[in-house]
Amino acid sequence: MKTIYSKLVLTSNGDRVTYHNITKSVKKLVEDSGIKNGICVVQSSHTTCSVIFEEFMHDVDYNGDEFLQVDLNRIMEKIVPRNLSEDQYRHPGPIHTQFAMDLDDPNYPKDKGTLLNTDAHIRASMFGASESFVINNSVIQTGTVGYIYFVDWDQNRVRNRTCHIMIMGE
Repeated sequence: MKTIYSKLVLTSNGDRVTYHNITKSVKKLVEDSGIKNGICVVQSSHTTCSVIFEEFMHDVDYNGDEFLQVDLNRIMEKIVPRNLSEDQYRHPGPIHTQFAMDLDDPNYPKDKGTLLNTDAHIRASMFGASESFVINNSVIQTGTVGYIYFVDWDQNRVRNRTCHIMIMGE
């Protein structure tokens, strides 16, 4: 059994949901791993991000977002509206807000406005943090039109996100 670990650092745009098409990177890692048969897990460690498996769309809007992503965003906005004020959702709450303001971590600014991301947490919970893929004969089984996307649902600020990739097999 062989195990390969890698990560991708991805930058969110900070003003709308960010989709990173990571398919080529993941396929290259699988190809370079030398693993013929096994599994590839693609995972986010961020509570406001997801990894999804979806069809690639050739059509994009003026922001460069694929039409299927635009449609998904519109549906999610109806189900889980963007958090724009502190009384819209119960989260983050006064104790959590104080905890966040006391953090000594440059990734968490002392700005209460960045905590207005309840929608991102709920959306990430709905879609999940990871996807697993079978590797057969050295090929990740995504089919002809299946693509892998790392999604940052948080729209409050630009930041770097880490996507973890673990490839295991023989």
